[in-house]
Amino acid sequence: MLYEYPFNERIRTLLRLEDLFERFVFFLEQEDPRMHHAALTTLFEIADVTGRTDLKSDLFKELERKKQALTPLRDNPDIEQNRLESLLSGFDDALNGLTQLHGKPGQHLIENEWLSGIRSRMVVPGGTCKFDLPSFYAWQQHPADVRRRDITNWIRPVLPLYEAAKLVLRLARESGHGKKVMAAQGSYQEMLSGRSYQLMQIWVEPDMGAIPEASANKYMLWVRFTVQDGDMKPRALDHDVPFELRLCSL
Repeated sequence: MLYEYPFNERIRTLLRLEDLFERFVFFLEQEDPRMHHAALTTLFEIADVTGRTDLKSDLFKELERKKQALTPLRDNPDIEQNRLESLLSGFDDALNGLTQLHGKPGQHLIENEWLSGIRSRMVVPGGTCKFDLPSFYAWQQHPADVRRRDITNWIRPVLPLYEAAKLVLRLARESGHGKKVMAAQGSYQEMLSGRSYQLMQIWVEPDMGAIPEASANKYMLWVRFTVQDGDMKPRALDHDVPFELRLCSL
C-alpha cells in the first residue's frame, strides 16, 4: 500500500488536485444523477484549488525548467531517445495548454449564474433539495449522456492545469529510488543532509495494518506507524515495521 507525503505546499496542492480529478472522473462516469451531483460538488472543489493565482505560473516555470534541462540530451547515445522525445512532446503539449489558459482558472464557473446558485446552496446542509433548486432537479432528470456532456464542458477550461500537474507529479515520482528500511518499534528517522526533496513515498504491506504518519524538514524526516483500534482511533505501534521508502525530487 502506497502513502505519499509532500515536502512543500506546491506538491501538496498538486496531490490534492490529482485526488480531486480522480474522484471527479469516477463520479462523472456513473449514470445515477446523484453521482453527477457529486461530480459537480467535486468540480467546485477543483475550481477552488485551481483558482490559486500562482498555480498556472508555478506549473509553467517548472515544466519549462525541466524541458530546458532535458533538451540538450537529444542525440546523446546514453539516453533512450524514444522516451526522451515522448517526454519533450509532453512538455510541449502541457506548456501549450497552459499558454491558452486566459484569466483566472474557474472564472467561467463564477460567471455562470446557474452554477453559482447551485454552488452557494451546496454549502448549506440539504440545500440542494428539489424545492430549493427546482431547475437543478430538472437538470438531474435529463439523460445521463446529456448531464455528462454538460459537466464535461464545465470542466474543460481547467483541464490544462490537470495535465500539467500530472506531468510534474510523474517527473517527481520517477525521480525517486526506493530502499527497504525498518521502523524499529514502529518509529523511523533519517538525516537528509540538506538535500532538497519534494515528495516522500512509503510502501507498506496492507496485511500489516500499519499506517504511517510522516513529517520532515530539510534536515531530517520522521515516520511513525500507528494502527487503528476498534473505535478507529490511531494507536502507536510498538513493534518493528518493515517498509520501503522512496524520496523524490524534481
